[in-house]
Amino acid sequence: MKRFLAGIVNHRVSLFFTFALTALLTACASAPIPPTESLNLARDTIAKAEQTDARQYAGAELEEARAQLVMAEKAVTEESMAEADQLAKQASVAARLAMARTVAAKAAEINREMGRGADALDVEMGRQGEQK
Repeated sequence: MKRFLAGIVNHRVSLFFTFALTALLTACASAPIPPTESLNLARDTIAKAEQTDARQYAGAELEEARAQLVMAEKAVTEESMAEADQLAKQASVAARLAMARTVAAKAAEINREMGRGADALDVEMGRQGEQK
């Protein structure tokens, strides 16, 4: 009788470990999770850069951001999620750089325009002073 009960207990223990091992292997075998947040942030930042005319003022940085996003998406398909996350973050940084360069270029353009206006005003004031 003891032998019979010991066999049942051993069978249940081995069944439990088999089930636990199967569950563990199933959890490890599941597909890695893509860095959705990083990818979406990169896409949004690139879209914002395009809306600020970055194509005209910072085309190289914008193209770099797009290329890194494409590589990040490719890394997702290859299930290299850490690489995809890093590339997506680099794409966001490149897009932000494109936006910053665009803002700086627009500000420089406005500065030049204001300088020309001030020069024209000086010339006009000089001319009116000579007429009096």
